[in-house]
Amino acid sequence: MRIPRVLLTLAVLLVVSSCSKPPFDPAAESVRLLQRDAEWASVVAEGKDVEKMISYWTEDAVVIAPGQPVAEGKTAIRGFVAASLKIPGFGIRWKSEKVTFSPDGKMAAMRGTNEMTMTGPDGKALTIKGRGATVWRLEPDGLWRCTIDIWNDVPPAAPAAP
Repeated sequence: MRIPRVLLTLAVLLVVSSCSKPPFDPAAESVRLLQRDAEWASVVAEGKDVEKMISYWTEDAVVIAPGQPVAEGKTAIRGFVAASLKIPGFGIRWKSEKVTFSPDGKMAAMRGTNEMTMTGPDGKALTIKGRGATVWRLEPDGLWRCTIDIWNDVPPAAPAAP
């Protein structure tokens, strides 16, 4: 029994079209990435599970924090996070915005603001406002993970003009 060419052609087209990836949708992916980042911020704000906190970074991630040595790779980042959680009164919160994607949709950058709290030398709560930038990579498992995380303190307000 011969299969008519039309049916064979349709079958091939159906198989090929079902295997193709949907086009990259920057608006939808931006929402997805901002949600992932907000989820990470929530996990970190809880300050309980170091392994869950570091799971949002890539294996080769780099963290550049103000006044600290560069933490490169998960082992160094794990140490950085664990040491941070031991600081009396430590807490950090952030909000990211303005996602920009690479042309292929596999890398993204965001900027954001943060607030870090700790107990100051006088025993009172101290809040340090910051700003930062992150670079994210879409990993083979389909999850976005942060590969570069850098921030600095917001500069002090300029004195008022006389």
